[in-house]
Formats: sequence, structure tokens, C-alpha cells
Amino acid sequence: MALLAGLSGLAGSFAVAGLTRNFVATPVNLWLVKATPGIVVTASIQLLGTLGETLAFVLSLGLAVGLLAAVALVGDALGTRVGGTPGAVFGTYFAGWAVTTLLVGAPFFALGAAVPMAAVVGLWRYVPHSESPDRERRRIVVATAGFLGYLGLSAFVGLRLVRPETSVVTALPAAERDVIDSRLADARARSLDVDELGGLVTPVEQFYEIDIDAVNPNLNASKWDLRLTGAVERELTVTYGDLTDVTPEHRFVTLRCVGEPLNGQLMDNALWTGVPVSTLVEQARPTAEATHVMLRAADGYFEEFPIEAFEDGFLAYAMNGQLLPRKHGFPLRALIPGHWGEINVKWLTEIEFLGGPREGYWEKRGWHGTGPVSTVAKLHVVNHLPDGSIQVGGHAYAGVRGVQTVQVSTDGGASWAEARLSDPLPGDDVWRQWAYEYRASSPHEVVVRAIDGTGTVQTAVESPPFPMGATGWVRRRVEPRV
Repeated sequence: MALLAGLSGLAGSFAVAGLTRNFVATPVNLWLVKATPGIVVTASIQLLGTLGETLAFVLSLGLAVGLLAAVALVGDALGTRVGGTPGAVFGTYFAGWAVTTLLVGAPFFALGAAVPMAAVVGLWRYVPHSESPDRERRRIVVATAGFLGYLGLSAFVGLRLVRPETSVVTALPAAERDVIDSRLADARARSLDVDELGGLVTPVEQFYEIDIDAVNPNLNASKWDLRLTGAVERELTVTYGDLTDVTPEHRFVTLRCVGEPLNGQLMDNALWTGVPVSTLVEQARPTAEATHVMLRAADGYFEEFPIEAFEDGFLAYAMNGQLLPRKHGFPLRALIPGHWGEINVKWLTEIEFLGGPREGYWEKRGWHGTGPVSTVAKLHVVNHLPDGSIQVGGHAYAGVRGVQTVQVSTDGGASWAEARLSDPLPGDDVWRQWAYEYRASSPHEVVVRAIDGTGTVQTAVESPPFPMGATGWVRRRVEPRV
């Protein structure tokens, strides 16, 4: 009974709240993330990548079911003692509603868990048990079928609630769409024609996503605002409409996750639409004491870094010509040129100017990813061409330093040759594609390295992602086709 009540409460909560902050498993997930020691989080990121986040959410679902089951047991026991079966139903309902309200902070959404929990206890208490095995089996089959149908209905209803409420705008102006389409077409024209190698602009649905928990904020743009606080002459609050009324800019910007392996896939590029941070900073006027900036997000995430890195930043509300998707920070995210992805805060709600350094979310957990991103050339494609030659390719990135050259060695690093590079996209913080074709008759090791715009060769020193990002040269063994 308790297990069915817990599962029903979870499903009912999902039905009325969807995958939002009002879903009962969300605060459980947030608690689990905060309670997990930093060393465990670091190990999970390095060993499991995004799978670790998924597993943590599955565990949160199990914990939420267990909590609601325990609440049902207590409510049933106390209610039965006071008022028999009616008391058991009311006791379960009240206990489920009270505990869920405490978790999600929303009394109405708490009904989604409380009502089905009470219904399960009521059915359990009111439906008579039978000594006949056949009748008992039929009762279990009917009850199970009804319960599974309820779960399906809950999932169907809940999944319809995962989209953010834009409320203010539904699309970018036509004139801006024309500019964006032109720039995206230009990026496609500059991309190298290499099979299986992604283009210079990553589709929105394929752009990597790393967050501190599995349930993203579902914000309403008409109720959202951004505050500039701290060491400023004038504290400032701006709305979504204030930002979109400013003539927008469009910037190609590449992001790379500090926790990815050296040749990982957590590096992507998009065309972002928004406004320079200078537009707001000029109005707030930071004082001379302001040396650092803290960015805060609606999900409780926060990151701090020197104010110099912030001065050329960008506040984006659209991505590749569409409004910023929920998972990428709707309604607004920050883009800090040349720095690791962790400080490009999503669901931005506050910019606080500080008089000195503080630790950010990941720095409290041992990471040091607020500095400039390291140079990397990735090797993601090995193609065997019809003429018998071998083609290798990938992307290279060096932050605002830019990529000058990519060098390829087909003999394990003994000699080097220059690869072909895609024409650079407009912008200071953008990756480039590279490709190299050659012939080989025996197995060999291919090594790649990039040289940034200052002439500095990518370091050969190998280091893991923790605590400051992976470094080294990417190596891959290639077997020629016979």
C-alpha cells in the first residue's frame, strides 16, 4: 500500500507540475546535489559525464517515492487510530499535502501528490480482501491495470507542461531573422566538406548541456527580471522587455566545458542574439572598489570571476535564430569571451559587483575553471576516402586568442604537417574546423595540436579535466583499410 501510494503521489505531482520546480522530486534532487561531497561530484563528472546527472535524478525519483511512501504509512497509521478508515484517508491526504508543500513551496501543486496518495489508501482500506485466490488475483490485476493507466495519464499530462512560458515575445523580428539567416548561411559556406564532422554552427538540439541538477527552471519572461547589485553607484533592475527593446547584436561564440575529456564532445558553437553587458554596466556604474563579478541563476547556481573578463561579455536571449531554449537558459544567459563554459551562467537573475574574490559554485567543490579556456585541437573523424587515402578532421579552439594553425603528425609526433582550416567566422571567441588527407599502408598513431593566434603551441603536458580543464595533444591509432 505504501509503495503504491508513493508511486501515485510521484505520478500525480508530475501530472500537475511537469518537469518543473513544483515537481516533488525536484527539491529532493536539489538536496541530493548539494549534499553530495565535492569529490564524488568530480568523480561522477569525469567517469560518467552527463550520465551521472541522469543517474542522480533517477535516484532522486526513488528517494521521493520512498519519502511519500513513508508519509503514507504515518498518515494511515495515525489516521486509522483516530478515525478508522475515513481517518486513514484524511490522515494520508493531509500528511502528503503538508510534506509536499514543505518541499515545493506551492500548496496547490502539492494536491497533485496528496490526492492520489489518499485515493490509494482509501481503496486499500475500503476494498475487501478475499480468501479466494482467484478473486484476490483478479482484484490485484484490476488494481494494477488501473494504477498503470493512471501513471500513463499522469505522464501524458505532465510532459505537456515542460515548455517555458515566453509571455513577452514569441519570435524575433523579421528584420533580425533576415540578418541571422544570412550569417548562418555564411557559416555553412565556410564549413569544410568532411563526412561525419559537424559544421561550424551546432544545431540547438545538439548543443551540449551541463547543469547542477536535472530539472531546469521554467521561467515566465513577463515575471522575470535581472538585477545589478553590489558595488555600483546605482542598483538596476531590467525586464525582458527592456532587453529586447535594445537594438540586438548577433555573435558567434564557442563554449567548452571544463569537465570534458581532452577529446570529448562538450564543445559547441552557436550564433547568439542579445546585448553587450556594457549596455547595462554603463547604467549601473560600478564603483572603483568593484574588482570581481558574481553571476547568480534561478536554479541556485553562481559563479565569480574578475571584472575584466566581464567587460566584453554578452547577454543572450536567442540562439541560432530562435528564442533561447529552456535548457540553454531562457530567458537570458551570460556569455563571457574566452572562458570555460561554467561561468557562462544560464537563467541569469543577478549580476553582483564585488569588492574582492569569492568562491563560486564549482570552486567550492575544488574546481578552478573560471580562467581562460586552454587551446585544443580535437580529432573526431577518420574517413577512408575512395582513392585509398585517409582523411582526419575535427575542431580547434583557443578562446579569444583564436586558432592560427592546426598541425598533424601521422608518425606519433616525430614530424608535423599543416592541416586545412575553415575560414574564420566573424568574432573573437570562435572555433575552426580542420582536415588533413594523407596515405598510409600500416597502422600508425595520428597526433594533432593547435597553434593559437599569438603563435603559442598547444601544450603537450597531459592533465585530467579536474581541476582546471584537460590539456595535452590528442592521439589516435589509425588502421588503414586493406
